Amino acid sequence: MTTTRAVARFDALKTAGSRSTRKFTKSYGNLPSSNLKTSEYFGCNTFGFEQMEKKLTASDVAVLREYATSDKPLTLELANKVADSVREWAQARGATHYCHWFQPQTGATAEKHDAFFSLDRKGNPVERFTGKELIQSEPDASSFPSGGVRATFEARGYTAWDASSPMFLMESENGLTLCIPSLFISYNGDALDEKTPLLRSISALNKSSVEALKLLGHQDTKHVIATAGPEQEYFVVDEALYNLRPDLMLAGRTLLGRNPPRGQQLEDHYFGSIKPRILAFMTEVEHELYKLGVPCKTRHNEVAPSQCEMAPIFENANVAADHNQLVVEVLRTVARRHNLVALFHEKPYAGINGSGKHVNWSVADNVGHNLLEPGDNPFDNIRFLYFLAATIKAVNTHARLLRMSIASAGNDFRLGANEAPPAIISCFLGDTLTEVVTKLTSAGGQSLSERAKQINLDLARVPVIARDNTDRNRTSPFAFTGNKFEFRAVGASASISPSLTYLNAAVADSLNEMNDTLRKSNPKPSNEDILKVIVDTLNEHKRVCFDGNGYGAEWHAEAERRGLPNLRTTPDALKPLKEPLAKTMLEKVGVHKGHEVDARYNVKLERYIKVRMIELETLHEMISNEVIPAAVSHVSVVAKSVTNLKMAIGKAPEALDAQLKTAADLTGQLNEMKDKLGRFIDECSKIHDEPKLADKIALESITLMDSVRKVSDELELHIDDGLWSLPKYRELLYVL
Repeated sequence: MTTTRAVARFDALKTAGSRSTRKFTKSYGNLPSSNLKTSEYFGCNTFGFEQMEKKLTASDVAVLREYATSDKPLTLELANKVADSVREWAQARGATHYCHWFQPQTGATAEKHDAFFSLDRKGNPVERFTGKELIQSEPDASSFPSGGVRATFEARGYTAWDASSPMFLMESENGLTLCIPSLFISYNGDALDEKTPLLRSISALNKSSVEALKLLGHQDTKHVIATAGPEQEYFVVDEALYNLRPDLMLAGRTLLGRNPPRGQQLEDHYFGSIKPRILAFMTEVEHELYKLGVPCKTRHNEVAPSQCEMAPIFENANVAADHNQLVVEVLRTVARRHNLVALFHEKPYAGINGSGKHVNWSVADNVGHNLLEPGDNPFDNIRFLYFLAATIKAVNTHARLLRMSIASAGNDFRLGANEAPPAIISCFLGDTLTEVVTKLTSAGGQSLSERAKQINLDLARVPVIARDNTDRNRTSPFAFTGNKFEFRAVGASASISPSLTYLNAAVADSLNEMNDTLRKSNPKPSNEDILKVIVDTLNEHKRVCFDGNGYGAEWHAEAERRGLPNLRTTPDALKPLKEPLAKTMLEKVGVHKGHEVDARYNVKLERYIKVRMIELETLHEMISNEVIPAAVSHVSVVAKSVTNLKMAIGKAPEALDAQLKTAADLTGQLNEMKDKLGRFIDECSKIHDEPKLADKIALESITLMDSVRKVSDELELHIDDGLWSLPKYRELLYVL
């Protein structure tokens, strides 16, 4: 017997299994596709500094280049020049509309399109785009989350051009739109987005870093920027199967599903041969991203079946954040062209690895020196140690804030699992740097100079600090990897802007305190003065450094002994935003006003509640509409068979009786669990205190949902495959 719902599943499997590989043609201008090199069309859909240099004066371009690290406002005169140039360029490519492309606190992007077309004073049609329109737009802001910064009836919000990130043309089947990367602020100037705080944090880090470098003797430094390179993990699934899974469609993850006999245990998918259909998809994604100026470098299969990863070349942190949003958007769009769906939930499938977004972060000055890279002379290595110490201090002092920056309902399933670091924020330094730190901070009756000599930091000769060649620690949430730190704990679905914002802010705050200490010790500090500040800082904050197995129970006990926080759930992880330490620091460095911090807490908490409630209600609906009807049908069929056999031969086989009893018992259990789930949803709907509701959901909902899933997954094993309507794990993961 096969039900109508199961027929839909079998039809979807047939469709998915017979897909052909989509072919596409690379194209740009009149260049033949067979000879089209990436370098020939890279950035063809972007209007960045190189394009501006063809239209504007060198001094004008210089102002725009320094926008992210400058406090100077853009003039309307300069904006008019840029507006004329970009309109001419965009229209020559066929664009008819423009939009301010911004990032509200939803984790996604938003845009409102306006036409270049207008009417002059006489009513004649004209194409027009002014500097005023470039600099600012006014979308309706009432429906975006604000956390109480503005009332619902206050609709006015402003988008403001971010001149440090290149404008770009977004292509669709029906034309092109000029997208202007923008900030999103309220009528009173409060940040309503993720970009505004990020730019503020970049500015704060620039000021504290330049001051530090001048104290260290680098008087020629003009500005410092944060750099980033996020590695994006994701899953793909055939859209025909996806469309039959309400949980994937509504919650982004499977709420039910029995693990198949084969998952990732053979370890044959990681870096394995990429299936032709997936490779075609990846190739087209890269082609689209190259046109947008996104420097994609790496693509490969990840550990879990149907899981992939792509990674870019390092960029300015603000541009990297914009580009990562484009990566996610292009992955979603191009996947549909290949009859696929890209999944970015941190744990879309139980029992196998989830997806993260490892954000590689460093700091560089205006001439390209990586400040977290050991150098070949005494000045470079003192500088390296100073910024290393500041980063360790930042992670130790503001560990709770950094944990908050990666908190989400999805990431709660991933942190601490086999492929992700624990919720305890710590630093991995590796053997080389750990030895350096140990020798510097272990006095043993020795002076600083004597300790420095032991590790070749004799300031009278060229020191040697080898680049770390230690194997990476996959269990560390914040690991040093030679010339940068890798923030491994960021979730796959998250914007990288918050994690970068709070990391930049924490390091800026640490540098400010170290700079003050250094300045007080000596207005013109010697290398011995600098080394003392470095050593004192490391001594005070080295408790956050850990190079061992972050998954082990021993580390959890050791972390507790050291006093390191272990915030396991999102509601707990968000609480630092209500504490004076974080609020004071963020206001002091200029990243947030006090009420903006409260607003961020409200937005994140509300989002957590909504995501969890969507999951609860979707699970209740699936059990009611999909699983129990299939179970009842199965019990009915088996019961009829037992009755017929008894009528025909006087008895039924014991195995068939046992099968009937098992299925009937499980169906009864699931029905009771469904009712319990419904009562829990009703209880939650009556709680209007959001912190209280979030805590209840965090403490009770996952256990309840897991118990429902356990019974349902057991039923999946017993129910006739012809009655089961939901695509199974083996189909979701392997039919591609």
